[in-house]
Amino acid sequence: MRNSWTRAVSAAVGLVFAATSATAFEEPWAFARWKPVGDAPVFAGTAEGTWDRRIRERGFILPDGGGFTLWYTGFDGDRPLKLALGRAVSDDGVFWRRDERNPVFADAWTEDVFVARTDDGYQMFAEGRGDVAHRLTSPDGVRWVDHGALDVRKTDGSPVGPGPLGTPSAVLKDDVWHLLYERGDLGVWLATSRDMKVWTNVRDEPVLARGPEPFDRAQIALNQVVLRDGWYYGFYHALADPAVRDWTTNLARSRDLIHWEKSPDNPIIGGNRSSAVLVTTPHGDRLYTMHPDVRLFEPAGD
Repeated sequence: MRNSWTRAVSAAVGLVFAATSATAFEEPWAFARWKPVGDAPVFAGTAEGTWDRRIRERGFILPDGGGFTLWYTGFDGDRPLKLALGRAVSDDGVFWRRDERNPVFADAWTEDVFVARTDDGYQMFAEGRGDVAHRLTSPDGVRWVDHGALDVRKTDGSPVGPGPLGTPSAVLKDDVWHLLYERGDLGVWLATSRDMKVWTNVRDEPVLARGPEPFDRAQIALNQVVLRDGWYYGFYHALADPAVRDWTTNLARSRDLIHWEKSPDNPIIGGNRSSAVLVTTPHGDRLYTMHPDVRLFEPAGD
């Protein structure tokens, strides 16, 4: 956390540049302060000889009726030679029951998943082998169909080229799908699509870049975008030093999904707790970090 003097300087700088910037630090931030609920994970790998002895990267949680559904990636070795998709349900978001049909999808490498509910079921965006994003659909959240790798183009319509295209997150805005993705955790790009078949970059440079501060100067990837009070808030994970695998949870916001401002309180969660997903419940907001296990946080207040 920054001290009060640094906060004051940040606010003053925001005021000076208000005429040229879409955002300013002095405006109130949502989602910046969290405290852990308990000392133990609420969900983790089995640590036994099962297909999900360990879990990996971003899972995703959605409210479901009066409870919650979690989709997660599991593997059974010390290294993820094969990854499969699992499902768990909970009445309270704390105690989880694995689906007896698990794994619910194992036909293709599926990890780092993002799930959106639609009128006809669910859309999932996930990393495949080689960190290449693919899309899946399901009528019920259990039976999944893989539609293959995403076709992402540059602004001129040419392919973005080979290489990673990972940690996909999606936002539906004005009947247009907006895809936020990373390439090697070196920045976050934005592409749009009306048919989810061809995606076109809004710009060919990252909309959310690394640095310049130490906490996210090495690697960065966005996990989820939430609209609140006219702002798009993006939860992202970041790394200060690739030699020290200590991931943090961070926050940025935008009015248009293109121009982003990072929270002066970053990182909002440390201690190698990352890949955060916000879940809004009738009892308030909850934040779940998914790496290296699932931990629950609640608003800390002022």
